[in-house]
Amino acid sequence: MLNKIIAENFIQKAGKILDESDKIVIISHVSPDGDALGSSLGLYHFLLELGKSVNVLVPNNFPDFLRWMKGANDITIGERKEKLAKELIEAADLIFCLDFNTLKRIDHLGPLVENSKAKKIMIDHHPDPDDFCDVTMSYPDISSTSELIFRFICRMGMFDIMDKNAAECIYTGMMTDTGAFTFNSNSPQIYYIISELLGKGINKDEIYDKVYNNYSECRIRLQGYVLFEKMKIYPEYKTALITLSSAEQERFQWKKGDTEGFVNIPLSIEGIIFSVFIREEKDMVRISLRSKGTFPTNQFSSEVFGGGGHLNASGGEFYGKLDNAIELFEEALPNYKQLLV
Repeated sequence: MLNKIIAENFIQKAGKILDESDKIVIISHVSPDGDALGSSLGLYHFLLELGKSVNVLVPNNFPDFLRWMKGANDITIGERKEKLAKELIEAADLIFCLDFNTLKRIDHLGPLVENSKAKKIMIDHHPDPDDFCDVTMSYPDISSTSELIFRFICRMGMFDIMDKNAAECIYTGMMTDTGAFTFNSNSPQIYYIISELLGKGINKDEIYDKVYNNYSECRIRLQGYVLFEKMKIYPEYKTALITLSSAEQERFQWKKGDTEGFVNIPLSIEGIIFSVFIREEKDMVRISLRSKGTFPTNQFSSEVFGGGGHLNASGGEFYGKLDNAIELFEEALPNYKQLLV
């Protein structure tokens, strides 16, 4: 039996808003990952079954290995279709904000959402949400936003309406945000949900294959390069660092999603409990952080890079040169030695 994590007053209020809304926009965060897209498309298919007019909108492009999900090709990419994105937000009766807790996480779409007269519902699992929605369903203890979408649908009493397309997307989000159920996935509730999704006809082995066994040759060669040439170990801090410049990405014909999961790999090294991946982009440097045990990557990210996230998985940004970001990381690391146990 699924426990009732989402408060009843949230369900009642969200249900009333949903009943009164016809034009709905679902928005997720910049550089959308499997959970962002899985939760968005899972909700998208559910709302279509309710007869709603629904559009999914993301700030920028997403990895090719997630394009197999039904509805992915209908997603509006804001940076490519700015006029359409603006029109969709302005025309919406209701905006679902999924897998982000602050408007800065949707980049240039943030001001449009903030100024929209539409009702707004947040469903998210990141801590400390900003107060910009009419209903905020924020549960950091839940492993993925996709799991929350499943729970939301069930709490609305509409599990029977969920089709296979929605189930596939929800499972994909749950799987990718837990590293194929290898971290943040010890709750028996997760496996109850999986059993229910299997009952909808999904093929979990096929989904795994589409997501994790569908890489390009360049991606595999890039992975070998970063592990052999670009990984640095700090044994006294039980930490590993991988860095990647723009020039190196061009050398391996990098495309969106090619470095997905790289930050997790050093955690398989004996004695390593903290892994950081610093990658140069056009106007900034992006930082991904992962850990095992109790080391708080979100604290490190917040204090050093102004980012945030979860205990074992977080991210940040640095507006400067790659070398300066690396220097900042290395200068900060000794301050956390007592936590790296």
